[in-house]
Amino acid sequence: MSVLHLLLTAGGLVGAGLALILHQLTPAHPDLGQALTRLSPAGAPQAQATQGTTASRQVGSGDVRDVLGSWGARHLPTGLWGKVVGTDLTVLGTTPTRFYGEKLLYAAIGIVAGPILAWTLMFSFSIPVYVPVLATLVLVVVLWFIPTYNVLTDAREARVEFARALGAFVDLVALEMVSGSGPRQAMEAAAAAGDSWVFRRLREELARTRWSGITPWDALRHLGDEIDLPDLHELADIMRSSGEDGGRVYPQLKARAVSMRAAILSAQKTRANEVSERMTLPMTLLGLIFLLILITPQLLRMVGS
Repeated sequence: MSVLHLLLTAGGLVGAGLALILHQLTPAHPDLGQALTRLSPAGAPQAQATQGTTASRQVGSGDVRDVLGSWGARHLPTGLWGKVVGTDLTVLGTTPTRFYGEKLLYAAIGIVAGPILAWTLMFSFSIPVYVPVLATLVLVVVLWFIPTYNVLTDAREARVEFARALGAFVDLVALEMVSGSGPRQAMEAAAAAGDSWVFRRLREELARTRWSGITPWDALRHLGDEIDLPDLHELADIMRSSGEDGGRVYPQLKARAVSMRAAILSAQKTRANEVSERMTLPMTLLGLIFLLILITPQLLRMVGS
């Protein structure tokens, strides 16, 4: 190959690299229909799930849980994943595909870790072959249900946190309404006052209503259906009466905020009482063990004499 051929090949490679870089830097032209679907409150969760599924099908991109979950959703039966409510996944901001992938990943860890641990123990102890097999199966089953347990507990805690933040949001909306703001402006200003994930979620829902043509209170009601939080339904009803009838809703908002805080406080007290009741038995056993330690020397002395 002559020097001219080498120069032409090098120039072609450099040109191809520059073209690829420019192609990546050039702004993409989004589909108008898909953009409007994502902006609508009804289509936002579906668009998010579709985007996660599409990304998971691209090998080498995205999270490994998305890749495993996409494969499992296509090839494994639906009843294998267990009963997980879609609202629990929505309040956590995750998709069913990622949840499936996490379960498969945990099961794969159990399949790999079980034989390794058994192989390590077989150097020190004489263990029958069926014992490592059974132990591996038990480990896989336990790890398979851990993501389900995590989703249930995390979703319950997320709803409690959402309700607590929603009480502060209702107070802020009431203050904005007293200062003369309209229903939409009051909710948008109140949502902009916080930086937690709850306030960010409320800001996203309110921002979509500007482009979708849906009223903010309908968006709040739809969000309450998505995450299974009835408090959002009551707030939506109050703001609807203000937006459609022009009524003054400050007393209703303040009363709603007070009732939400009282409900949260009552739930926390109930949970604290349940924890205290569960601690009664261990404390009782600890006291009996302490008394047994004190009495045992005396009993031994009496028996010996």
